[in-house]
Amino acid sequence: MSWQDYVDNQLLASQCVSKAAIAGHDGGVWAKSEGFEVSKEEVAKIVQGFDKTELLTSGGVTLAGQRYIYLSGTDRVIRAKLGKTGVHCMKTQQAVIVSIYEEPVQPQQAASIVEKLGDYLITCGY
Repeated sequence: MSWQDYVDNQLLASQCVSKAAIAGHDGGVWAKSEGFEVSKEEVAKIVQGFDKTELLTSGGVTLAGQRYIYLSGTDRVIRAKLGKTGVHCMKTQQAVIVSIYEEPVQPQQAASIVEKLGDYLITCGY
């Protein structure tokens, strides 16, 4: 399965995620949903934020030029929100899954989809 297939058939097809991307820890985007123009710099800042949450607590999470308010995170997951739109990101061994969901989807629904894919990629060595 290609990286684009994971975005299209696992994340977007769930209808719990409206936009998504999979990128490397260097910020290079491997696959993304159509029209989701996430930059290498934005992804690189998120990857840094897994270890240094102060980067995100002060500056928020920016994706495709839109700034979201950082809510919480761990060394594997980052959550952010802006109005009726939320962000859920998960870090694997080599990649980061970035997703955006919109109401009426609940945060835990998006989290479940993103983290299931992330856990699968970890078992595959990614």
